[in-house]
Amino acid sequence: MKNKKIKENKAKIGLKPYLKRYKIQIILYILIYAIASACDILQTILFADIIEKITFNLYLDAIYSLLFVIGVVIIKRLGWYLSNRIYYKYTNRIMSELNFDLARQAFKLNSKTYSDNDIGTFVQRIVADPERIVTNLSDVIITLMDMVSALVIIIYITTLNVYVSLILIGLIIICALFEIKRVKVFKKNRVDTRKKNDKINSLTTEIVRSEKDIKSLGLEQKLEEVSKENYDSYKKASYKLSMTDCNFWSFRNTLIEIVTIGVLILGVYFMDLGTMTMAAFMIVYSNRGYIYDLVWSAGNISSKFAEIRVCKDRMFALFDDDRFATEHFGNVHLDKLKGEIEFKNVSYSYVEYEEEKEEENKKRKKRDKNTKKQRKIASTNQIFENLNFKIKPNTTVAFVGRSGSGKSTILNLMSKMYVVDSGEVLIDGVNINDLDKETLRNGISLVNQFPYIFDMTIKENMSLAKADATEEEMEDALKKASLWEFVSSLPKGINTRVGEGGIKLSGGQKQRLAIARALLRNSAIIIFDESTSSLDNFAQEDIKKSIDALKGESTIIIVAHRLSTIRNSDVIYFLDQGKVLDVGTFQELFDRNELFRNMFVAENLT
Repeated sequence: MKNKKIKENKAKIGLKPYLKRYKIQIILYILIYAIASACDILQTILFADIIEKITFNLYLDAIYSLLFVIGVVIIKRLGWYLSNRIYYKYTNRIMSELNFDLARQAFKLNSKTYSDNDIGTFVQRIVADPERIVTNLSDVIITLMDMVSALVIIIYITTLNVYVSLILIGLIIICALFEIKRVKVFKKNRVDTRKKNDKINSLTTEIVRSEKDIKSLGLEQKLEEVSKENYDSYKKASYKLSMTDCNFWSFRNTLIEIVTIGVLILGVYFMDLGTMTMAAFMIVYSNRGYIYDLVWSAGNISSKFAEIRVCKDRMFALFDDDRFATEHFGNVHLDKLKGEIEFKNVSYSYVEYEEEKEEENKKRKKRDKNTKKQRKIASTNQIFENLNFKIKPNTTVAFVGRSGSGKSTILNLMSKMYVVDSGEVLIDGVNINDLDKETLRNGISLVNQFPYIFDMTIKENMSLAKADATEEEMEDALKKASLWEFVSSLPKGINTRVGEGGIKLSGGQKQRLAIARALLRNSAIIIFDESTSSLDNFAQEDIKKSIDALKGESTIIIVAHRLSTIRNSDVIYFLDQGKVLDVGTFQELFDRNELFRNMFVAENLT
């Protein structure tokens, strides 16, 4: 069953499934565009024929041909109009489906993946790259038709004189070799440019989101310098991409123009010898631009394919578990968790990998296909080694200790945001890796130190936690989180929109709304990770009362710097450097543990 699911997931990776879904429309688009392009070729050939008729004073025949050209033009323009209608309708569908599937894959990535990458890495891959791919695919089809048109005209020109034919064939071969080299360099430079563009997007997003902190801390100048450094880096990469391409194009176009002038000189020479007519010379002269069009089209197609390849590799890298690790769940389903948690010989380390270029990653994966060799590790920081503890159901347990002692990591492991290196995390006696997603996500609620509030109303934010929640249930949760008094004072009450990231709320109000969301879910396990850090003393006291009111109903896990927050906990684990130094109630630890007592005294003195 598991292998079947893996095969199904692999089958979805790539552009083929998205294009296959609309293969009839794509074929129709190509067919109509091909007819329009054929009319364009026919129009050019007809004009060449008209020139020849006028040269030989066949004026009436020329007029009849021109009238026929009008019909050809109408068919051509109608074909381009219809093909554009198909293009706009179905490219939008393909783009939206790509965007949706990539966004859905982003939900599957684990927390470590997000912490190891910047925001721009995901935004560009999910939003921008699909649009670039679809646009470039359409450009490829259009350019391919233009290329065929130019090729037909050139073949027609080569039938006029054997020497002209040989020169043009030689020119095309030289330009083709030149294009192969150009595209190789283009692709390499494009990858580098896109990476730097990702950094700019990430930095811009962070600046917009943190503008208050930037202003209040006077960080404008420093961030201006960082911004300038990133923009300069992108500018250099972009300039290198453009100028390298420009150098190739300029040399190639100069060569084409010199050779085509040479062909015209040869034509004049043949006219002098009487082996080429004036009409034939005029046809060569008036259509000489098609030589440039053919080479340009071939080069443009190569560039578009290189761009598509870069975008495709970047997009579908999100499905590569080696580079962007996803969450993995088991098949064990529990209808209702009791809330027992146990760590058995748990070891965990933060691992940093060496940065790897796209090409290096592909080569390594191809080379190490059978050996499963992993990326090179840059550094390892072990947080826990053989950590053991057990939490009884419906108890209130706190983890305290200095910064870096491993408190938040424990919470991430017990909620399966992180995965242990060795040992087991057990929920109700079942290995957390064996539990299915529904059991874990419904059974555990996590309130972070910096919760994200969506650009919705307060009611809609609450509904995210429980879609069928009544307003009475929402009101009760808001009261328990000490936010109801504020919400009821608003003109629109619970229907008030809070802005992106909850910008219209204070830090404390955002945390209380997040707590209300968690309480609304009524999960068997509720985790509070520094969730009262932004609250004033009064609000903190209200939250403490709310947490105390939950005692006996759910397993409550609390991590807090303020020791006063966890005074009423049933059990407190005192941590230091990834080890449990002591366990007991607040009073027991205060009486027997000098380090714990000093932390509490220092907190109250400040």
